[in-house]
Amino acid sequence: MAYATLAGGCFWCMVKPFTSYPGIEDVVSGYSGGHIENPTYEQVCTNQTGHREAVQITYNPDITSFENILDVYFKTFDPTDNKGQFFDRGESYEPAIFYHDIAQKKAAELKIQQLNEQGIFKKTVITPIIEYKNFYPAETYHQDYYKKNPQHYERYQQGSGRKGFIESHWGGHND
Repeated sequence: MAYATLAGGCFWCMVKPFTSYPGIEDVVSGYSGGHIENPTYEQVCTNQTGHREAVQITYNPDITSFENILDVYFKTFDPTDNKGQFFDRGESYEPAIFYHDIAQKKAAELKIQQLNEQGIFKKTVITPIIEYKNFYPAETYHQDYYKKNPQHYERYQQGSGRKGFIESHWGGHND
């Protein structure tokens, strides 16, 4: 098994697109990149811990690749905004690719270059690529939020602007 750790704003919205993808074994909501151990949601929301809301994806590299995961990832958020996502602003909502090895770093750099060359977005893709240092699972009530609270999840997707952004750039591809 291998890991991909990705931040793209609200972690609730980062789980569902990966859960039914071939080769994905698990998707966990949590906090990555910060300077305190085992932070709580309340601590991370202060934007003083250095953590971003993120997902950690466990995948089988014999079935899917990190590049395929990046293809899904970039269709879930606005990679041209590194100050937060949609109406969620601040450090804890900033996007990032936390690479686990040099191959992941190079794949992320190449993917960003390709997206910029393709001109899919009006602005430049500026998603940071940061060396992985930690990941702490979020509280249980945050895990699989889209299943536990489907109506609130759908309202959040729509009301935040995330759903509209994704549809305008990729069609109705992701939830």
